[in-house]
Amino acid sequence: MEFRRITGLPPYVFAQINGLKAEARAGGRDVIDFGFGNPDLPSPDVAVAKLAEAVNNPRNHRYSASRGIPNLRLAIATRYKNLFDVDLDPDTEVVTTIGAKEGLTHLMWVLLGPGDSAIVPSPSYPIHLAGPGFAGATVITVPMHDPGTSTNDPGDDFFEGLVAAWERATVKPRVIICSFPHNPTSACVDLSFMQRLVDFALEHEIIVCHDFAYADLGFDGYKPPSILQVPRAKECCVELYTLTKSFSMAGWRVGFMVGNAEIVAALTKLKSYLDYGTFQPVQIAAIVAMNEAVDYPEQLRAIYQSRRDTLIDGLQRIGWPVTPPRGSMFIWAPIPDPYRDVHSLDFAKFLIEEADVATSPGVGFGDGGDGHVRFALIENELRTHQAVRNLRRALTKLG
Repeated sequence: MEFRRITGLPPYVFAQINGLKAEARAGGRDVIDFGFGNPDLPSPDVAVAKLAEAVNNPRNHRYSASRGIPNLRLAIATRYKNLFDVDLDPDTEVVTTIGAKEGLTHLMWVLLGPGDSAIVPSPSYPIHLAGPGFAGATVITVPMHDPGTSTNDPGDDFFEGLVAAWERATVKPRVIICSFPHNPTSACVDLSFMQRLVDFALEHEIIVCHDFAYADLGFDGYKPPSILQVPRAKECCVELYTLTKSFSMAGWRVGFMVGNAEIVAALTKLKSYLDYGTFQPVQIAAIVAMNEAVDYPEQLRAIYQSRRDTLIDGLQRIGWPVTPPRGSMFIWAPIPDPYRDVHSLDFAKFLIEEADVATSPGVGFGDGGDGHVRFALIENELRTHQAVRNLRRALTKLG
């Protein structure tokens, strides 16, 4: 039997890691899990309380609006104004999505079709590579270099690859998908890079989709820029923002696509056929989170930075040098030199089997990810110290 849209999808290598992790835990072993970027920190108390209140109102049990209720769209517009000094019209430049993955996937449906192509970094978050394919389009990959090992600025490297990919493409791409801070490499850029990207998109009549999942997770004074801060960006750009990491509301599935009004209208039209939006009590609670827990993302950012520092310090002490990321909730770690000939999937399996430490193999993020593993900062400092001790015992070649 042939299945149309999933034909050609690569094996989901993370499933192999999850299987080994489950097997180890079933055998009574304590696996310290840095594999899945699933926030362990609680959602804001005010949002949880509001959800409980709203659920008890039967009027909220009916169908909601697929584009998001008006006050929710207003709340994200207000947040963008306060954070980035970006003005958004909540009626025409905002649509609520059921998380960023849903928004990006369906956005590709309205922007791309068979015969079209999209430029995507490699390695990348898997849906960035798969989304255009679901729409029947071709993916053109551009290397996203490890910011810890590259001698150049990661934005400069990516932009150089972007220009080269455009010039050699026989069918010019219609879409660029990017994400900064980047998952999995944690590469970060400044506003001048965003300006170059917008200028390129305007010159070549291409649409930029910026996945801004880690908008609030910048470290050591770094503040990730929104692409919409660039003048004229709304002429060619949309941005995906989510409460998943910023407010630790992963399971709530609340995201937004903001920016170009014509593209927002197109996604809104498609979604009107596909869904009735997120459960309305969740939307109401999300409004309260953004309006009344304004400082919560900063509290989370400080926790993630502390976890980053603990893990980086521990890895360096055992002889595994890794550069501290400036943003995201991940550490993109090159496989240590004595183990460089080991495939990233095999190395990740080794870490589970010998160290009881779960990571994500780099190859799961595309061919450009091999040679690395990704640590998600979802374990507290105590557990991280234990993981480092386990790694020291297992990685005997580090000396």
